[in-house]
Amino acid sequence: MMAAGRAAERGRSVLLLEKNPTLGKKLLITGGGRCNVTNNKPEIRTMLSQYKKSDKFLFSAFTQFGVTDTLKFFNDRGMATKEEAEGRVFPTSDKSKTVLDVLVQYMKKGGVEVRTTAAVAGITFVEAERQMVVALVDGSKIHAQSCVVATGGVSHPETGSTGEGFQWLETLGHRIVKNDMALVPIALKDIWIKHLAGLTLNDVGLTVFKNGMKQKTYKGKLLFTHVGVSGPLVLNMSREVGELLNDPEESVYGKPLENSVVMALDLFPSEDISLLRHRIQTLLIEQSNKKIKNSLSTLMAPALIDIVLLLSHIDGETPNHSVRAEERKALASTLKSMPMTVAGLLGKEKAIVSSGGVALSEVNFKTMQSRLIPQLYLVGDVLDVDRSSGGYSLQLCWTTGYVAGSHS
Repeated sequence: MMAAGRAAERGRSVLLLEKNPTLGKKLLITGGGRCNVTNNKPEIRTMLSQYKKSDKFLFSAFTQFGVTDTLKFFNDRGMATKEEAEGRVFPTSDKSKTVLDVLVQYMKKGGVEVRTTAAVAGITFVEAERQMVVALVDGSKIHAQSCVVATGGVSHPETGSTGEGFQWLETLGHRIVKNDMALVPIALKDIWIKHLAGLTLNDVGLTVFKNGMKQKTYKGKLLFTHVGVSGPLVLNMSREVGELLNDPEESVYGKPLENSVVMALDLFPSEDISLLRHRIQTLLIEQSNKKIKNSLSTLMAPALIDIVLLLSHIDGETPNHSVRAEERKALASTLKSMPMTVAGLLGKEKAIVSSGGVALSEVNFKTMQSRLIPQLYLVGDVLDVDRSSGGYSLQLCWTTGYVAGSHS
């Protein structure tokens, strides 16, 4: 949308094709319906560190339109913003529609023609005329001097992101890196997980183990669901977990081993286990006549107590003065390393964004032009850009959209 607006400002006739009956269907569900507009990291290199191996490609685009520019764009058009945990920026209205309204008004002011329920069947390039031809499902064709493809990936297909854009671009000669889920909740095998649905834990740690071997530790905010875990912490590690699940090891006899991926939840990542043991012992002494199940709410969320006691093999009815030393050690160990067995990643309908897309070496990031077809511009999720959760996906869209609109 921003790309269309910029081109219109420069006196060009702009047509926006939308396959859905209304605009912004996917935008409206972002950030749980609140729309995480960006992440407040105005220093370019700091921001680009969240785009992993794509940073060297994106530098030129972000120098043209970065976080500060995004905030100014929305603020200047009457949308107040606020910063929350870990730099996430939201409209103060807490409504995604506020963001959509700004963009729609911007296009109207720029004279952009919007055509809804306009599903595209394919795109071709007529070299003799140096034109792009967009064929619609209804049989009509549109000839254009340039074409910006902003069809997204394959996450949340119910919003229209069903992957056709990759087919069109592949037909035009682009190499498409396998598209998969990048930020997606994780399903667990543990039957007790359903009892924690809706519980949110801030500042916890998750250490991933594959077949008993430690892989990596992550920290952040976690949310329990009916079937597993989600939240920024989980979403940002989901791609690596998926790779571990899909990369079976082989035994010395050449036979694949069963892949076992376990995540150990640390409820006190900043606290040494010996200090935690001392805290537990002090608590039990101070409340010696209480039952242990009634004393642990000062250490953890009440919903966790029964499950932690179960995993620690401690009877919740036990009076604190009767809890044995071995049980105290087991309790501390569970609080520092609560095992959760991974069943798999949830499907694309639950993914926040998808990974994969057009190979970045085939795009000129100074203009967002295809290096194969200069009349073609590629933005947002059609690009093979992996990133973290927290406003980085929408910032990628704003940045690449602005650059494409400024040069198309």
